[in-house]
Amino acid sequence: MAQYDTIRSAGVGARAQIDEGLRAHMNKVYGLMSVAMLVTAGVAWGVGTTDALLAVFRDPMTLQPNILGWVVMFAPLAMVFAFGAMINRLSAAGAQLFFYAFAAVMGLSLAWIFKAFTGISIAQTFLVTSIAFAGLSLYGYITKRDLSGMGTFLMMGLIGLIVASILNIFLGSGALAFAISVIGLLIFAGLTAFDTQRIKMDYVQHAQAMDQEWLGKSAIMGALNLYLNFINMFMFLLQFMGNRE
Repeated sequence: MAQYDTIRSAGVGARAQIDEGLRAHMNKVYGLMSVAMLVTAGVAWGVGTTDALLAVFRDPMTLQPNILGWVVMFAPLAMVFAFGAMINRLSAAGAQLFFYAFAAVMGLSLAWIFKAFTGISIAQTFLVTSIAFAGLSLYGYITKRDLSGMGTFLMMGLIGLIVASILNIFLGSGALAFAISVIGLLIFAGLTAFDTQRIKMDYVQHAQAMDQEWLGKSAIMGALNLYLNFINMFMFLLQFMGNRE
């Protein structure tokens, strides 16, 4: 694989520097992701456990979204596309601020789960998701198998999943919802390993240039990808493990 060729071609001192820098880079990625998760959890809990706030977006009894609720539901998807288009024009600090704003909007879109599911089942699902995510990400980091071939297949599956999910908002099919949850869980599990390896590869391939601005933005984009994988795995697992209020 390209990253191992790059490392082997460097001298001993350079290899040690790349290894040290890679560890720092991955720690930053996971750190950014963790802060974003805390922002999302805090906003979701604060809104979801306060009927007056939840009512701004959904009916607290039926949980049906109003107009603003529909806007908040689709806002994260729009922000992801906007972030990808704007990343080269943003500074690293601006990109990080945008990421945290996105995490807050995601919290608004997920607030309803604290009204729909018991707190215990949400906590249990979060724990299971965390263990699965850690194992998959670790595999992506340490494996010498090239996972790049999975990328096209997973992205095609992701596009199909988004289309099916939007359609099922209007169809309301229980069977389709179940299939979406199973397939979605598998897709985001694969993407967790794939994205972790890609973050590592990107760093190693660009490490010798030591472009700090690029490294900062790369860490944010990597954190965003892993954050999205975690959130989606959590939501799909919640459909299986969550106990309704």
